[in-house]
Parts: sequence; C-alpha cells; structure tokens
Amino acid sequence: MAAVNAAFFSFLKAGDHVVSSRVLFGSCRYIVEELLPRFGITSTLVDGRDLSAWRAAVRPNTRAFFCETPANPTVELIDLAEVAKIAKDCGARFIVDNVFATPMLQKPLALGADIVVYSATKHIDGQGRCLGGVILCDEAFLNDYLKVYLRQTGPSLSPFNAWVLLKGLETLPIRVEAMSANAARLSDYLAERPEVEMVLYPGRADHPQAAIARKQMASGGTLLSFTVRGGKETAFRFVDALKIIKISNNLGDSKSLISHPATTTHQRFTPEVRADMGISDNLLRLSAGLEHPEDLICDLDQAFSAAYGGQRREEVAGGTA
Repeated sequence: MAAVNAAFFSFLKAGDHVVSSRVLFGSCRYIVEELLPRFGITSTLVDGRDLSAWRAAVRPNTRAFFCETPANPTVELIDLAEVAKIAKDCGARFIVDNVFATPMLQKPLALGADIVVYSATKHIDGQGRCLGGVILCDEAFLNDYLKVYLRQTGPSLSPFNAWVLLKGLETLPIRVEAMSANAARLSDYLAERPEVEMVLYPGRADHPQAAIARKQMASGGTLLSFTVRGGKETAFRFVDALKIIKISNNLGDSKSLISHPATTTHQRFTPEVRADMGISDNLLRLSAGLEHPEDLICDLDQAFSAAYGGQRREEVAGGTA
C-alpha cells in the first residue's frame, strides 16, 4: 500500500482529479475515495469494464487513471490497451495494480500503462515471509517525482526484506505457472459442484470478460472467486471445515489460501457498496497454491460435505441448504 500511495502522492497535487475503476482492494479504494480528497484531489469511480464511463468521467484537471485487473476480489477484467488510449488522449498517467496477474501473466507497460504497482508480499515473495511493494515506471517519472518523494517520506524496504523478495523473483515464473494450473483445475471442479452458484476465473470460457483475458493475459492466473449456496453462515461452515486450504487474506502464496471478502478485505464498506462491486456475503476468494490438485480437491470435497451436512446433490442444487 505504500507503493500505491507513493504512485499517487509523488506527483498529484491539490486541484487534480483521478478516475478509477470501482472494484478495488479495500485499502486501494480508501486511498482513492477518502484519502486523496482530504488533500484536495478529487476522484470519480467508474465501472471499469465500460470504456464510455472512463471517457465520460474525464475532466480538464484529470491527471491519473487507476485500476486493478483482475480486480480484487471479483477477478473483474479491464481492457488495459483501450483504457490506456483514453488516458493518453486526456494527458493522464495510467496506474495499474497488476498484483493478481503478476508480471508473468500480464504486462501493463507493454499495453500502454505508465505506472505499475505490485504488492511484493504476494506472488513475488510467495511464502508469506515479509511485506514489500514495487513501483514500475519510466526513468523520467522516477527522477522527476518518485525519488524525492521516497527519500523525503521514507516508505522504503529493509535490506533484508529486499533480499528475500529478490530471491523470490528467482522462482516466480515456475511458481506462477504451477499455481495457475491448479487454479484452472479447481475452477473446473467447483463449476461442477451443486453447492456452488457461480465460479469466476479469467481462464474459463464462461468468465464475463473471457475475450479480454485471452487478449492480454498469458493464462487465467492463480486467483478465482466463487459463490456458495446458502449465504454467509454456510460459507463460514465451509471455510472452517477446510484442512489443507488455509484461511488468510494473503494471496499468491505457495500455500492455498481462502478468504471471505465481505468480512475481511472489504468489510468497511456498506452492503450496498459491496453489492455494487459484486461482493456478496456468499462470495469466497481462493488463491491456489502449489499443493497437488487432487489433495486440494479432496479437501474441498470434505468441506462441502461438512458444510452441507450430507444433503443430496439435488437438494443442494434446489437451494435448500
């Protein structure tokens, strides 16, 4: 989050305007929606999938566009190349949070972005050992804005954490490939379960923006989201019953992790705002790790049995859970 914050505050000033997609990690949306306006920087949230909404939100003082794609936690996709064109036309810098896709699966700079941010805590470390953030930009932005901001405000890594993250980069391609394969396998498995209402995974043909995924991502990635039948209580029973897959708000780890966004990463928002972002009380976010996929499927199997009390498949599918 220091990286996201620095990407904005290093060059924006009072009187500037930011256009951002509305589906964001809770802390990112806090910066855009609440923190920036405290310093006289206004913001407009748009449906990132709608190119006309980006165009309509532009003002004479618009200085930055911001988005996550795939977005946290709904894995909603945004056409980076097209949004980059709109940003360029109005003279705004385009900042992209590329955490979910990783630099292995999506390259925003090549698609027209000006600045890319990462939580290195996630895939780059990959083992939950330390916190870190990354900002990618051209040399002009680095020299004109970022260097002095970092030097004067101090959001810098410790040398040891930097070393750990550099070591993590050495295995990043191998880990992301294996984790993505697991995520694809799990998404197909979950799509066949009667307890599951909906699966959202960019690598599946039924993802609402599957064409964009094919256009700008090398694979579907390591993250997927799904909704279970029966509401929040059933979702909690299911998550609590998992044994291999751990409950955690982290992602991109070598261990498979699951979270309930409505009560964790996005709990500070009202139910209405969460609904607008597509975050329901029965939505779960799953980060696929490096375990054997059959072990993960066995874990999900027993958790479904525990959560639904051995109901027959037709009863679950009929919504009686």
